[in-house]
Amino acid sequence: MPESWRTIAAASVAQLDACRAHRTDWVYLSPPAILEPGTRTGTYHRGTTTLITGADGASRISAEDLAVAVLDELESPGGDKQFTVG
Repeated sequence: MPESWRTIAAASVAQLDACRAHRTDWVYLSPPAILEPGTRTGTYHRGTTTLITGADGASRISAEDLAVAVLDELESPGGDKQFTVG
């Protein structure tokens, strides 16, 4: 992981740990390594705790497709406490 991303990654881990410490019902979306504006394709891959990468090894999703994934989770929960998309 590049040094410039480590602070954000550490904050994300702390945030997930805070969720795990609560007994309430929660779901945590772990984003891919690269989240950027782009085209909404309406498709994405869903996983649980492992970073999703494409054939090129990159882990990315457009902000538009991330929004679709969030709405899909709200409308039809996948049942996982933690999930990721890419």
